[in-house]
Amino acid sequence: MEQSIPDTVPGHLPAAEARGSWDPRGPYSLSGTLAVLQRGSADPCVQVGRYEAWLCFSTTEGPVTLLLQRKGLQAGAGGASPVFISAWGPGAGAAVAGAPRLLGAGDDWSGFDERGFSASLPPLVTEARRRHPGLRLPSTGRMFDALLIAVLEQRVTTIEARFAWRYLAMNFGERPPGPVPQGMRLPPTPAAIRAVTPWQWHAARVDAQRSSSAVRAAAVAPALERWGSRPLGGLDPRNGIGVDAALASLPGIGLWTIAETLQRTHGSPDHVSVGDYHLAAFVGQALTGRRVDDARMLELLEPWSGHRQRVVRLLGLSGVKKQAFGPRLAPMDHRHR
Repeated sequence: MEQSIPDTVPGHLPAAEARGSWDPRGPYSLSGTLAVLQRGSADPCVQVGRYEAWLCFSTTEGPVTLLLQRKGLQAGAGGASPVFISAWGPGAGAAVAGAPRLLGAGDDWSGFDERGFSASLPPLVTEARRRHPGLRLPSTGRMFDALLIAVLEQRVTTIEARFAWRYLAMNFGERPPGPVPQGMRLPPTPAAIRAVTPWQWHAARVDAQRSSSAVRAAAVAPALERWGSRPLGGLDPRNGIGVDAALASLPGIGLWTIAETLQRTHGSPDHVSVGDYHLAAFVGQALTGRRVDDARMLELLEPWSGHRQRVVRLLGLSGVKKQAFGPRLAPMDHRHR
């Protein structure tokens, strides 16, 4: 069973090495926006609460601990109050500069909310949008971190994936700089992932196929990171390919992994996690009352092309639950295989 990371940060925090703020200029939900970055309550690298979030990661300038806070009555009501940004560590300046993008500053819902487009949406989606006007899609820009987690989540249960991520972060991630909730870590670096032994992968309950994909991604991490700051539609001038093709060129990286990565690194409003064990059945049930496969799910979402991920996110916030059939998958221990 997962254990939450206890909040043992001192009540009076030391002065941040870099500070800033970002005004969303409208309704904004800090927790609703950033929750997609946290892998369970015991995630060692991301802790998101209603009014504040702690993130530990590395930048081109070095590691950083980032604290994002909303204060006051307007924050509690989801109103237009600023997000206060504090950072510690060598990467503090870079993290503060990139925080608005992380918080969803570049996520534009105007086309989705346009009257004609909105009228085409199912009532279930428009009602969820009305109840969650502060939702934004975050953009971390950190390709390797997101890709590594997506690889760990391939073809296994959520419990197994979160166990693997916590194991790797706690055993191979360094301690973050500055004040931080007890037990938090920096994500393991590409060099650290390349150094993980077969036995350690087994202890993390990660099979050979996923571990091989993770190591291959670590080997090309510098090239991956260059895509983090490029727009989704941009092409590499050297070879004319886009980020989708760049990711797909890696063995073991398919459509599901690409979508899960770009939803977080670029705030993709359209990438759908095709191949997900539950998603097609859920979308089908929400939109038609019955389960469907991936092909049919894409047909159902096609009228909202360009915003399909927004539709999926709002369906997830609608309160609809997929009917559960059959036993749960049991966690697997690969150490004795």
